[in-house]
Amino acid sequence: MSITQETLQQHLKDPAIFCCRREKGLVISAADLEDPSLFDDMVEAGLLTLSDDGLRIEQVIGSTLLTDVEALTPITRDVLDKINEVEEETAAAPEEEKEAPAAPVAKSAVGGNGMIHIEIGKAEKFEGLTLDVPVFAGTAPAPAAPAPEQAPNAGEKTVIRNLVKKHIKINDVKLGNETSIKDGIITINKDIVKDAVKEDALCKSLELEVIHPNERHIYTETIMDVCPIATKVEGELGEGITKVVDGVVFMLTGVDEDGVQVHEFGSSEGYLDEKMFFGHPGCADENDIIIRCHAVIERLSGMTRPGPFAAHKCQDYIVQAVREQLKGYEGEVVREEICEDVRRVGNPRVVLVKEIMGQGAMHDNVICPTEPCGIQGGQKNVDCGNVPIILTPNQVRDGSIHALTCIGPATKEMTRHYIREPLVEGLAADEELDLVGVICIGSPQVNDEKLWVSERLGSLLEAMDLDGCIITTEGFGNNHIDFIQHIGQAGKRDIPVVGVSFCAYQGQLVVGNEYATAMVEENMDKGGFENDIAGCSCVTPEVAARAIQMLKNRMAGVEIKPAEKKWNNDIINNNNKILGLPETKLVESGTLH
Repeated sequence: MSITQETLQQHLKDPAIFCCRREKGLVISAADLEDPSLFDDMVEAGLLTLSDDGLRIEQVIGSTLLTDVEALTPITRDVLDKINEVEEETAAAPEEEKEAPAAPVAKSAVGGNGMIHIEIGKAEKFEGLTLDVPVFAGTAPAPAAPAPEQAPNAGEKTVIRNLVKKHIKINDVKLGNETSIKDGIITINKDIVKDAVKEDALCKSLELEVIHPNERHIYTETIMDVCPIATKVEGELGEGITKVVDGVVFMLTGVDEDGVQVHEFGSSEGYLDEKMFFGHPGCADENDIIIRCHAVIERLSGMTRPGPFAAHKCQDYIVQAVREQLKGYEGEVVREEICEDVRRVGNPRVVLVKEIMGQGAMHDNVICPTEPCGIQGGQKNVDCGNVPIILTPNQVRDGSIHALTCIGPATKEMTRHYIREPLVEGLAADEELDLVGVICIGSPQVNDEKLWVSERLGSLLEAMDLDGCIITTEGFGNNHIDFIQHIGQAGKRDIPVVGVSFCAYQGQLVVGNEYATAMVEENMDKGGFENDIAGCSCVTPEVAARAIQMLKNRMAGVEIKPAEKKWNNDIINNNNKILGLPETKLVESGTLH
């Protein structure tokens, strides 16, 4: 693939390799040269052999070819009419005089230009970089007069609406003869499953089981979802008052009549304490009681849209019965969470774009149901054409997304993830940014549809007059095509953009563009794989903090150095250390309990 004139300027010191066969008499230009960023992959695949006799790009531009040369061939002196005279780099010190650091080293200092200069000694996949960070990113600001055109109250907080989430303490859950909440105990009528299965003919049976924290070393089928219990008691989604149960979640598991797990790429059946990353945003917390709702759906319906949806719909019937009891229950309020939709006019206008699954089959989500995290009253993003749908931060935090997706467990954002999405929380709380909204966009199956939907996103981003955006995606592979398209839509409109995804080893990007230069890794698996541990490699508060900081750097015009080829968790931990975050500790299957 030939390079542009702009790319050429970035690679003048790299080897000069012809991208295609070139004939005698050619005057060499950027269009004749292969992209140096692809060399490592080509060498590994055996497509390219670099030569010590090969010239650098700066030495060959404008020279005339004296003979025909084949593609992917290093350019040497004997095939050119002349060699450009360039200043040679100073010879490196003898090897014995070098002191190589034992591990990547990060240094930082505050300069007189109002920037923090950060150097990371070794840069690896995605997050290795050298940064000049604006002082607004976390240190005392350098003395500077405000810009003349900036209003005195620029960035002042204006609250548009409030959402109060009252977290209600629950001490225990039991199965009994009625559904009620009394004295901190939820009782669910054990016979409610007989009515719940009538909600959808594809659901053949339901079974309820209460799992206490000390009972988790038990076998369960694949985890389809983790759903909180929440209900509106005043107002609509995103405003008013919502009651949320603390200490209890529903967990949906499922198989079809033949015992086939309801999943696509990887499933999480096994011992529960080994198959869920407790404490991560989408998962049960360490001390949560889990109400397991196990569904058996019609044979061969697991890989269709109606099959998994039937299981979710029937479970929601049971959850709704508990919601109705919660509305009138005046139990202990553990805490009141005040969520604000705010604007900070004058601060950089930013948006969070969440690419959600929309390929059909078992890849779908329900948007804006009547009840938090519910089903009824909502619309499926597949049925909406996967077009961008903008929500307020409070709507997301109030359960406006119910996850139906059955992709690989480790990278799946379950329903509980969305109601406490770390990037929404982080961006909304950041006093230096003006969070305009959260855009949910589906990932279609067909490439033409992917492009069409992505173009709609580009038009929306342009109309919003943004200063920056963060784009995330769950899973990997097919949806990375859309992911990169979305980054390109922002980039070509000169909107600074940061991408957040699981990539590591197994999910390495197979597509790219010139705008995908600021990337944040979600992986927490030791080998860099989808490890079938539910909720393992998704956005965490630490991932969100790195992404937000990187966006600030991009908006400030800080250059981000190209990442090296291989993912390396040490680089992530160096960046965590710079931001005062804990280390990312990688896990292996079977080690969580």
